[in-house]
Amino acid sequence: MIHIRQISVHDLPALQTIGRKTFVETFAEGNSEENLARYLAEGFSHEKLTKELANKNSQFYFAEMDGRVLGYLKVNMGNAQSEQQDPDALEIERIYLLKEFHGKEVGLALYQKALSIAHERKAAYIWLGVWEHNPRAIRFYEKQGFVKFDQHIFQLGDNEQTDILMKLSLPNLLEK
Repeated sequence: MIHIRQISVHDLPALQTIGRKTFVETFAEGNSEENLARYLAEGFSHEKLTKELANKNSQFYFAEMDGRVLGYLKVNMGNAQSEQQDPDALEIERIYLLKEFHGKEVGLALYQKALSIAHERKAAYIWLGVWEHNPRAIRFYEKQGFVKFDQHIFQLGDNEQTDILMKLSLPNLLEK
């Protein structure tokens, strides 16, 4: 059974490990080792993650089974959103899971946690960015009812990449 739990600064080493591993599994193909190494060093540094974990408008959750971390979720509200949207919106900044658990309900469990948080906070909508070359993730979010509304540039080392911005208006959930 998949267990979802909020994490704290005490979980930082495990967050660095799962974050780096899942990022490489997701983005190694099509990106240079140098760009990946730079992003992993900066994006998952002790200092950066400590600051993110301390931000009251950001929350991290692990998906675990039998004591093993399978993946994680990061959501942002208010001024913690990576791009300013509606202050009442909730951003899913990251849902990453180990490749061996793709298609095994782990991503869905993390997504459902984000949805629960959005409902608790009475968010108007949920939004996220997904790499244009990640069709599996795009299909997953479309299946959940997300629609494309914009795009932005994600800098991975010296490589500019396009992320598709998608959102789900929460009143639409009542129609399902």
